[in-house]
Amino acid sequence: MSKKKIKKIYKYECTITGEVFKTTAEAKNPGELTTVSAYYQMHPENDDRPIEVKIQVKAREEQEAALKALTE
Repeated sequence: MSKKKIKKIYKYECTITGEVFKTTAEAKNPGELTTVSAYYQMHPENDDRPIEVKIQVKAREEQEAALKALTE
């Protein structure tokens, strides 16, 4: 039998949005980590994503905001 390699998973929180994400590599500066959506919020001039992706992201954000409003 072969041994299964176990990968260590690190959890970090985005400093801007508060979103929690996981990586398999340890961050040197975890306080400086941001999510992709937070990066594009800070640098809208660098947003080169296709229009379909932008529409999907905006719809997902609106759904999350509506769900959050209902639960509060």
